[in-house]
Amino acid sequence: MKSTNMKSSLRLSLLALPALALALLAAAPARAQAQQLPVPSQGLPGFLPGMQEVPDPGLTYRVVFDMSAAGPLDKIHPTLAEAARYLNTLATYGAPPIRRKLAIVLHGAATQFVLKNAAFAARNHGKPNPDAALISAMKNAGVDFRVCGQAVLAEHIAPKDILPAVQLDLWALSSLVNLQLRGYVRVGGG
Repeated sequence: MKSTNMKSSLRLSLLALPALALALLAAAPARAQAQQLPVPSQGLPGFLPGMQEVPDPGLTYRVVFDMSAAGPLDKIHPTLAEAARYLNTLATYGAPPIRRKLAIVLHGAATQFVLKNAAFAARNHGKPNPDAALISAMKNAGVDFRVCGQAVLAEHIAPKDILPAVQLDLWALSSLVNLQLRGYVRVGGG
């Protein structure tokens, strides 16, 4: 009788192995399907074991970053760096490019960061635009850039001096409202 029970037990264990393997695979973190970083120069946020709320590769991420604060003239604007790390995080957790819909609306004191290098240098003691290369890299990764037309007018910026990766809109208010009405979540405001 003991031998029959052992054989039954062994048979059940062998039958349970595929189910256990599937359960373990399903429980593996989404990071297992990580993709190449869209903007490698900006890296990722810090990671600690046990973090719970992470990007879901099944969701579509519509996020608009509201960028209006001045930034440093000699290094990347903190809001752009944050948006790039967020984009990298989405890729790391398996969100495919088609589900990553990020937009950045620049206005106010951040308007000058849409300038081509020569125009930026003319306004900033010969310094090139520290954000030009990152804006180009993010645009190539699918990020949508918009600049407020009213801020462009107020800053006396010629449209020809705006980086080609940046769309000139009527004003930031219409851009932010329209994007939110299309389902984008607004982040920032600085």
